[in-house]
Amino acid sequence: MQAFRLNGSRILEVDLTGNAVRAVTGAMIAYTGEVTFRNAGVGGGDGLRAALKRRVTGESVSFMQCTGQGTVWFAKDAMEVLLIDLAGETLKVESEQLLALSDKLRTDVAFAGLRGASSGQGLFTTTVTGFGDVALLSAGGPPIALQVTPQYPLVVDPQAFIASQGDLNQTFVTDVSWRNLIGESSGEAFSLRFDGTGVVYIQPEER
Repeated sequence: MQAFRLNGSRILEVDLTGNAVRAVTGAMIAYTGEVTFRNAGVGGGDGLRAALKRRVTGESVSFMQCTGQGTVWFAKDAMEVLLIDLAGETLKVESEQLLALSDKLRTDVAFAGLRGASSGQGLFTTTVTGFGDVALLSAGGPPIALQVTPQYPLVVDPQAFIASQGDLNQTFVTDVSWRNLIGESSGEAFSLRFDGTGVVYIQPEER
């Protein structure tokens, strides 16, 4: 399996040894060796079913597949990069926060709840499942990993949410008064609430 590593905090470096990696289209900034790049297709490499679900839900992401022998560097808009090693778990992530993932990982679309009317983010989220590395993006600075336990549920601004993993139940808190204090009281104010056991990743800058 290819090695994912950070080169600084904003560049992902991946070694290819005859295998493949999928990355967001246009994210390659340099490479060495014999590497070929091709469009991963309308399903992002996960088939027609995934493509149709993304088209219907609006939770879309465009991947390119990089194959060969060499090293490839990826980055996007000078955002910070977060590496997560999945060992059979499912990661729920906002599609625009994806940078790259091991070719053995599979993505899909899952219902996330009734949040689209206010945020414009839609009602669905992207899931990444399997064994391998995934690289996520964080705007405005390094991402923060927040632990969630049964004793300490977590409430997050949906515009700062990157991803979550673990045995978590996501709901929506609509009676949020803190937005009134920062001049964001137009429309329905709500936040994401996570109960259970797991980790939630957030970014310093809102989308």
